[in-house]
Amino acid sequence: MKVLIATEKPFAPVAVKGIKETFDMAGYACETLEKYTDKAQLLAAVADCQGLIVRSDIIDAEVMDAAPELKIIVRAGAGYDNIDLAAATAGKIVVLNTPAQNANAVAELVIGLLIYTMRQRFNGKSGSELMGKKMGLMAFGAVAQNVARIAKGMGMDVSSYSPLNRPQKIIDAGFHVHESLEALFHYNDIVSLHCPATPQTIGSIGYDQLMCMKPNAILINTARAEVIDEEGLLKAMEERQDLRYITDIKMKRHDEAVEKLGDRYVFTPKKMGAQTAEANINAGLAAAQEIVDFIEDGVKKCQVNH
Repeated sequence: MKVLIATEKPFAPVAVKGIKETFDMAGYACETLEKYTDKAQLLAAVADCQGLIVRSDIIDAEVMDAAPELKIIVRAGAGYDNIDLAAATAGKIVVLNTPAQNANAVAELVIGLLIYTMRQRFNGKSGSELMGKKMGLMAFGAVAQNVARIAKGMGMDVSSYSPLNRPQKIIDAGFHVHESLEALFHYNDIVSLHCPATPQTIGSIGYDQLMCMKPNAILINTARAEVIDEEGLLKAMEERQDLRYITDIKMKRHDEAVEKLGDRYVFTPKKMGAQTAEANINAGLAAAQEIVDFIEDGVKKCQVNH
C-alpha cells in the first residue's frame, strides 16, 4: 500500500512526521509532493499510489485517470468541493473528509475578524462591542457550533438557520432556530456563513438577503466563495452604505470590491480558516488514520461520495 501526500500548501513538518509514523505502523509506504507548481508533477506522482491525502488541491478526473490503482482520497479538512466526486464514484474511489478538525481554528478566526472590523481595524477611532449583538449562523455544523460557543461566552445573542434541516440540534444546544434564510438575515446584526458549496447554496447569498439586513449589519463568510452572488452583493452594498462584508476568501471581483466598498470590505490575503498549527496537525493525522481504518477494516464513516 502506497500513500501520496500531495499538498500545494504543505502540512507542518510535525504533521507530516505524524502521518508517516501512522503509515509506518501500518506497514504502508508514504511519499510527499509539496509546493508543486505544475499539474504534471501531480499526475506523475499519483501514477502508482493507492491512497491520496490532499488539502485544497484540485483532484479532478484527469488526476484520477492518472492513478489507476487509486482506492481512496482523503481531504484533510471539511470542505471537499476541490474533488470531483462524480469522477471518483465512477472510478470506484472512496472520498473521505476530516470534519471538525479545523472547526475551532475557523471559529476563532470568525471572532477575531469581527473584533478587528467592529473596532475600526484598530485605527484609533471609536468602534463597538460584540456583547449584546445578535449573531446568526447559516448552518450548524462543527464550525458554527464552535462559533456559537465562543459568541455565547462573549454575551452575544446567537441563533441559526440550517438548510440541512437540523433544527433540533440547534434547539438542544440552547439557541433560537430561524425558519427561513430571510428570517436569519432580517433578525441579526451579524450573519456568519458556514454552509458547504452545494447546488442548493451556490450563489444563494446576494442582493435580496443583504437588502433585508439590519442597519450597520455585517456579513462574514469563512465557508466557500461560491455561496456568494458577487454581483448581487456589490449592488446591495453600493445601495446600502452601512453594510460591511468580511471574508477570508477574496472575491473574484476583488479589485472592484476594494474600489467600490473601501474599508467596508475586509479580507485576508488567502484562505485562513485552517491556518493554525493545531488544525494543520489534527487534520493531517485524522486523514492518515482514516486511510488505515478504511484499508484494514473498511471504515467509511466520513465518506462524502456514494
